[in-house]
Amino acid sequence: MLRSLLLVAAGGALGAVARFGVSTALPRLDFPWHTLLVNLAGAFLLGYLFLDHGMEHEPRLFLAVGFLGAFTTLSTYGVETVALLREGRTALAAANAAANGLGGPLLAWLGWRLS
Repeated sequence: MLRSLLLVAAGGALGAVARFGVSTALPRLDFPWHTLLVNLAGAFLLGYLFLDHGMEHEPRLFLAVGFLGAFTTLSTYGVETVALLREGRTALAAANAAANGLGGPLLAWLGWRLS
């Protein structure tokens, strides 16, 4: 258990640093390109590495849970939605996309308004 926690923590630290690097390297524009870039890159990497290429438990903890989890959470959402589609669960995939795509911004707005 301790080894698993350390793998997640190490991957998470590197993922957070990578996200910070991307966020600070790109100029601030009217559209949050830096966030879009990390979210799309994370979704691509998680889909590429884990949907058809099973990994051993420890590399998965380091890369998927740790690094990509800290780099972006959208990658997990994207892969989970595709997994539902692959299982033929189209309605659940659509519900997941709608709930995350609309719920996230709505709750961010609500948190902002309540602050």
